[in-house]
Amino acid sequence: MVVLLGFFAFRILPGDPARSLTQGTRVSPEQLDILRSEMGLDQPLLAQFWRYLTELLTGNLGYSYIYNEPVSQLIADRIGPTLLLTSTAFLLSITLGLWLGQRSAWRRGSLFDRTHTGIALTLWSVPTFWLGLLLLLAFAGGLNWFPSGGMVTAGSDYTGLRMVLDVAHHMVLPAITMAAVVYAQYLLVMRASLLEEMTSDYLTTARAKGLNEDKVRRKHAVPNALLPTVTLVFLAIGGLISGGVSVETVFSWPGLGYLTFQALGAPDFPVLQGTFVVFSSIVIVMNFVADIVYRLLDPRLRAA
Repeated sequence: MVVLLGFFAFRILPGDPARSLTQGTRVSPEQLDILRSEMGLDQPLLAQFWRYLTELLTGNLGYSYIYNEPVSQLIADRIGPTLLLTSTAFLLSITLGLWLGQRSAWRRGSLFDRTHTGIALTLWSVPTFWLGLLLLLAFAGGLNWFPSGGMVTAGSDYTGLRMVLDVAHHMVLPAITMAAVVYAQYLLVMRASLLEEMTSDYLTTARAKGLNEDKVRRKHAVPNALLPTVTLVFLAIGGLISGGVSVETVFSWPGLGYLTFQALGAPDFPVLQGTFVVFSSIVIVMNFVADIVYRLLDPRLRAA
């Protein structure tokens, strides 16, 4: 299904790759036909699909129309920045979301709970690209605290620690944008799961044994409340990578998301098909890992 959707869905996009590549240049209809023939776009759609399928089975993702490079090489060059950004955002969101979620549930109805739940609901409903634009205008355009785009300072030749600090400086705004939306999901799900556990009999038994509230929460309630959150965590990993298209585009981050956005303009079918397969594969793998981890965490599944 991924291969089918990845091929036919992009063929619905408006635009002619040959005309896009020759935009601003005077070319004859015959020259456009030659260019389409070189791209293989003059063949019937089913013939194009068969060629794509056979090449995909051999690991060949095709050549980019725009960059005139193998798509696999483009993906290999861009996947590092994407993984760096998404892994940082993931660690921020899961740490903040799970900690605030269990604290909010344990203090249900308090000012702490109402404040953080309200912020989480607000951020969850905010479009990611819009939040990114707001942060860009405020902290890059207005206060000028952070760079407006890119991964490194243009023209710099930093190495070692200076390069690490430069990349980290550029990554602050995009990482916060991605984490702000995702952490809200973790907070709300963790809060709801822990509220269900708080009325369980085993917590009453733990209190009767003399455990204080902090130990009851950390050693008994939270581990059980984490189970429904596991699937969401791993699904969010795949969603972060595939959902990074808007964030990477807003901040011109040189990853797979920005590569996909640039490919949409032509449209560059080989690049779009390649990134779609990569994004979809990551989501499928994360689903599989979630099933395995859930089985390891829940002894009831192992017994079944």
